[in-house]
Amino acid sequence: MDLGIQGKTALVTGATGGIGRETCKLLAHAGVSMTLTDVDQGPLAELGQLLDCDVQVGDLSSQAGVDDFIGKVGADFDIFLHLAGVTGAKGDPLQMAEEDWQHALDIDFLSAVRLSRHIGPNMIDKGWGRMVFITSENVAQPYPDETVYNCSKSALLSFAKSVAMQHSDKGLLVNCVAPAFIETPMTDGMMKKRAKEENVSLDEAVESFLKEKRPYLVVGRRGQPEEVAPVIAFLASNLSSFVTGANWRVDGGAVGSINV
Repeated sequence: MDLGIQGKTALVTGATGGIGRETCKLLAHAGVSMTLTDVDQGPLAELGQLLDCDVQVGDLSSQAGVDDFIGKVGADFDIFLHLAGVTGAKGDPLQMAEEDWQHALDIDFLSAVRLSRHIGPNMIDKGWGRMVFITSENVAQPYPDETVYNCSKSALLSFAKSVAMQHSDKGLLVNCVAPAFIETPMTDGMMKKRAKEENVSLDEAVESFLKEKRPYLVVGRRGQPEEVAPVIAFLASNLSSFVTGANWRVDGGAVGSINV
């Protein structure tokens, strides 16, 4: 399927994560010229070589870090995919420390805001742009032990909707993708920790997690990055010209409600 974006330029954050890597492959195949960023030079350089695209390590967790990064890569992109994120600290919502909140907000939410302020105006001036942000099932179905993640991703969704409402008539379309329990390094870490705590195998940890914590995930397994990437690529493409302000779930049924 022709995405209609050959020759477009894209900035992709969190590029070396499972979802990021698969999404970058699809965009490369579609003829998009990409600049990729993440925090670790090794995997980033390897991916850049594989896909023949530019890479730049960046710490996007502060305004100064974002400004420095943009100073190196520029702000003139047609497509902005913000796939970077952390789960953050877990525990009782009333016992999360100030630094726990700030860490999640800086990486999951404010990094997107800060980058968008640089990139968005150029898209508006050109009359064509696509922004896609990764939210989560947690924006619709929050879990109490993941409250800093719930809130930072909910803020991101609200920001994306607001930008879409303000600027979509100028050609800037903004959407979100909400995955759930995808087999990535992030969920690998969660499941390895669970397996150690319960003294069980990784597969057993996944099985018990699904049963106890994700009863609505009716497909009964972790999703694969390859199952999320096509949705992101579609929303970044010319085919999504009548889609904006949306939050597309790719969650295996994990969210029990029918709203958001």
